[in-house]
Amino acid sequence: MPPNTPPDAILPAFPIPRPSRCPYRPSADHVAMRESGPMTKIRLYNGRTAWLVTGAAQARAILSDYRRVSIRPYHGNYPLLNEEFEKVVDSGYADVLFGVDPPEHTRQRQMIMPRFSLRRTAQLGDDIQRIVDGKVDAMLRQGPPADLVSQLAQPVPSMVMSLLLGVPYEDHEEFEVPARKLFVPELAEEATDELGRYLDRLITKKEGNPGAGRAGLIDDLIAEHLHRGTLSRDELIHIAMAMLVAGTDTTTNVISLGTLALLDHPEQWAALRADPGLVPAAAEEILRYVSLVEAFARVAIDDIDLGGHTIKKGEGILISCAGVNFDPAITPDPDSFDIRRPPRPSFSFSHGIHRCPGDNLARLELEITFRTLAARMPNLRSLKPTDQLRSNNNDGTLQRLYELPVVW
Repeated sequence: MPPNTPPDAILPAFPIPRPSRCPYRPSADHVAMRESGPMTKIRLYNGRTAWLVTGAAQARAILSDYRRVSIRPYHGNYPLLNEEFEKVVDSGYADVLFGVDPPEHTRQRQMIMPRFSLRRTAQLGDDIQRIVDGKVDAMLRQGPPADLVSQLAQPVPSMVMSLLLGVPYEDHEEFEVPARKLFVPELAEEATDELGRYLDRLITKKEGNPGAGRAGLIDDLIAEHLHRGTLSRDELIHIAMAMLVAGTDTTTNVISLGTLALLDHPEQWAALRADPGLVPAAAEEILRYVSLVEAFARVAIDDIDLGGHTIKKGEGILISCAGVNFDPAITPDPDSFDIRRPPRPSFSFSHGIHRCPGDNLARLELEITFRTLAARMPNLRSLKPTDQLRSNNNDGTLQRLYELPVVW
């Protein structure tokens, strides 16, 4: 062990809470950890230790190495961030896509990727614009104040994912309520069962009446894989569940936190209003700066020499999203929030074979939402001081705002 590595007894704790005064800004401790090198040992809530990766080059190496690194959460030293993750894993939610390794992952991913191609995603642009305009129309009709989280940031991704999957949005309470309960430890198993039963009923309905309503990814998987025996019904339910939950919760939080970041930086908000051409760069900068996901978890299944250290077989690994996104190798002057930067992809969608399949769709939703807000609500401002807004202060799950009261 290199001399600058502290003994296990005094390892820093992880995850690192965000500063309560600024919920969209990760703690500077992520960056400080990199001062002693791009990798360090940390201690988790349950006493286990893991390697924390904060360097961009090392993160790319780990996330690209599917031969010596596993994403399966059932390894003994898989680095879970809190009790909530334990319950989610036990519920079976992570048994597809982002919880499995090749060749299983490769087979499942190939089934869904046609719907997430750049061309197919672009075809949803008019629908997404209609959805965003409809929510903004409702806010304008109601008049200020309004809660941007419940009236825009939550319904827009939910409606978009319903469209993509072929899930009737009129059923939204049947999937939104259990989705919100999924990350409450004592409710995770119940939530998975509720969501699974709903999706099972939906699949049965689609099988009995193919072609009814607008077809989506679930219809494709039924026709092309379930009926041909290349996909089990249980896999289909879990894939639909993963898409529905991951595709709504993440985008909701980036919309709300990103809007707050823009409003807290008036010069950036003014620049976006003055030049809509900055929208793609603004979306990338928000994704980087907010660094929504605390860390990407892996387990070494063989020894790995990296960054002056040896990660031993069986040791847990966490790629710090904030640590890597604030590496100067990603962008110069990383501590500043600047939407004028040339757009450069960050690690917010991960990297390698497990890179988020919906990154094109998420970017499109963000761009349309921020462009529409800047054009139609140019005088938008937060009604509460940022340090008084309710958030989860990053408990290891996705960072989120519970409210964003605004006026215009």
